[in-house]
Amino acid sequence: MNIENEPTIALCYDFDKTLSPRDMQEYGFIEQFHMSPDEFWGKKEVLGAKYNAESILSYLFYMMKMCKDNNIKLTRKSLVEWGKKVELYSGLETWFKRINEFGKSVGVNIEHYVISSGIKPMIEGTSIAKEFKRIFACDFMYDELDEPFWPAHAINYTTKTQFLFRINKGVLDGEDNAVNAHMDKDLRPVPFSNIVYIGDSATDIPCMRLTVKSGGHSIGVYNPKNKISDYLLNLVKDDRINFYATADYTAGSELEQIVEEIILKIKHSTNLYVHTLAQKKE
Repeated sequence: MNIENEPTIALCYDFDKTLSPRDMQEYGFIEQFHMSPDEFWGKKEVLGAKYNAESILSYLFYMMKMCKDNNIKLTRKSLVEWGKKVELYSGLETWFKRINEFGKSVGVNIEHYVISSGIKPMIEGTSIAKEFKRIFACDFMYDELDEPFWPAHAINYTTKTQFLFRINKGVLDGEDNAVNAHMDKDLRPVPFSNIVYIGDSATDIPCMRLTVKSGGHSIGVYNPKNKISDYLLNLVKDDRINFYATADYTAGSELEQIVEEIILKIKHSTNLYVHTLAQKKE
């Protein structure tokens, strides 16, 4: 960490059911097959079980298969177009500007990241895509016709954690060897104590637990239309998350208040750290 500069805080978000009320495929993509979401995901599970396939790889293949079987053109461009239909939780259109301005007002630099098992081009089609420094999500390899022919990235609940280390070390791109290389903690641009992870479900637990265990902060969110689940309450009791709130990103919401308090805590901790170092040099 370069203590001469403003501390950098990384806000890391899951996407489906964290920034959007439902899985992104349920906004325009699945309805083309005249199936309910439950039918689509259920048949995906059957297919995966038949071949003993990993869940994320199964759904990537099933998306390709359903388009092929129904003569629907699947391209990177079409995925971006479907992404434009994805519904977002209230307040997100102004959330990033508000949080960035709050950070700036207290001398903190804020960076936003998505770490998702969803489809990267679909996320890129949303109106908030421009707000993220990086979108880490699943994607395909595309041929000369822009059509997918093989998975390029399949990000599941355990592989999500590597992206926290990438953010921590500032190794946002490149091979796994780069992120696995040793780096002194004092040289890492975003200490884990400056990472905030926001997620909603079991697929986020490894990231939540790693963040909390490493001195960062995790927030569990849930749909404002629903009551809080025993599941989220147990995550707090088990120290896997620090806080919970509804996925309400509007100004003055509980979630905004929690994030602002975390930002202030990190800023004050950084100030004390700098003060301590200065005294040791005297």
